Amino acid sequence: MKLISRTLPVLAILALASCSSKNGKHDASGTFEVNEVVVSSSANGKILSFQVEEGSNLAADSIVGIVDPALLGLQREEVQAAREALSQQTLNVNPQVQLLKDQLAVQQSQMENLLHEKGRVVNLLKQDAATGKQLDDLNAQIDVVEKQMAVTRQQIAVQQNNTGTQNRAILSQNKPLEKKEAQLSNQLDKTNIKNPINGTVITKYAEQGEITAVGKALYKIADLSEMTLRAYISGTQLPEVKLGQVVKVYIDDGPDKYKELSGTVTWISDKAEFTPKTIQTKEERANLVYAVKIKVPNKEGLLKIGMYGEVQFK
Repeated sequence: MKLISRTLPVLAILALASCSSKNGKHDASGTFEVNEVVVSSSANGKILSFQVEEGSNLAADSIVGIVDPALLGLQREEVQAAREALSQQTLNVNPQVQLLKDQLAVQQSQMENLLHEKGRVVNLLKQDAATGKQLDDLNAQIDVVEKQMAVTRQQIAVQQNNTGTQNRAILSQNKPLEKKEAQLSNQLDKTNIKNPINGTVITKYAEQGEITAVGKALYKIADLSEMTLRAYISGTQLPEVKLGQVVKVYIDDGPDKYKELSGTVTWISDKAEFTPKTIQTKEERANLVYAVKIKVPNKEGLLKIGMYGEVQFK
C-alpha cells in the first residue's frame, strides 16, 4: 500500500504562516492525497471475466474477476487420482491373517483333545489299565502340536509386520501428494481476483480476454471516504500543532469563497526538511519546514486527489 501524492506547484504547497491566503486566515497549505492500492494478478492465464470499471465502488473481499483455472484444475485432478491409486496398491492383511488364525484354532482344538486323552490315560495307568508307552506317545503329540501353534503365532506376527511395512512404504508417497494438492488448491483460489478494500476504482489497467501474469497490475483502488491533507509548517509553528488536534480545513468554493471542513492531525514529521531547490534564493532555501498529515472526512465527495487545501490550527 503506497501513499501517493500528486503535488501542485511547490510554492503553493509550502505556503507557511508568514504567507496569507485570499482571506488571510490559513496557517499552512498543501494538497490532498489518499492511500492507493494497486491490485495485481496472483495467477497466470487468460482473464475470463473482469467486473471492474473506473469510478465504480467495490466491496472488500468481493470477487471481481477470474483468471482461467483450467490447467490448474487438471493438475489437481491428476494428483487426486494418484492419491486414490495409492490406496488401491496397499495390501489387505486380513485374509492371510484370518487363514492362519483358523489354522491356529484347529491346532488349539487338537491340543485340547490330546490333553483330555492324556488325562484319561493317566487315570488308566493308576488302575494298571494302560501302558507307559501310551502316555509317552501322547506327550510327544502334545509337544508337536505346541510347536506347531508357536510357529503359527509367529507367522501371524510376521505377516502383520511385513504387510504393515509394505503399506507404510506405499502410503509414505501420499504426504507429498497431499501437499501438492493443497498447493494447487491454493493456486486455484488465487485465480479469483479478490478486491482487498472497500473503495473506488481510480485506474483500470487490464481488460477481459487479455493474458495476465503473476504480479501484473490489474487496477488501482482507494478509499475516498477520508482524504489526507499533507501540509508543511515552519519551526515556529511546530509547538502549536499536536497529534489528535482538530483543525479547520478550507477548500475553494467558487472564485472568491472557501468551504470550511473539519480535520484531525494524525502525523507530524520528526525531521525538518529544506524547502525545495526550485526556490532559488539562498534565504528561502535555508528555511526548514515540517510535514504534517491531516485526516479530513470526505462525506460529500468534494475532496479530490491533488486538490489544494488550506489549514487553520487555531
